[in-house]
Amino acid sequence: MASLNTFGAILSHAVEIESRLSAYFTDIGEAEKAKAADKRRKKLERVRRENVVEITLEPIEGLSADDYALDLNDGSAAGQAAAAQVAARFYADVAPKINVRAAQRALERCGKEHAR
Repeated sequence: MASLNTFGAILSHAVEIESRLSAYFTDIGEAEKAKAADKRRKKLERVRRENVVEITLEPIEGLSADDYALDLNDGSAAGQAAAAQVAARFYADVAPKINVRAAQRALERCGKEHAR
């Protein structure tokens, strides 16, 4: 069980989610969705680089990567919707726990994009 107990761990997990979704959408022929996931990944990497300051080292409790496991074996519309729902739930759960407003807004935007 991977614990998402720091700013860096949360942003790294978010980058991993978007990377996996980009590959998933590429594999099933959804180029636009793959491009959107890659764009979110790049934005999250930038946010992580720009906001690593001492205050972000405060511990975060109550989150586990296992709670946001993606099932990327189903390329159907229902499978895509399920993956987007997991990603949206991840962003909705982690954004309020981040103490850096710019990073929090970036996570909220990612969640809203997945919720569409």
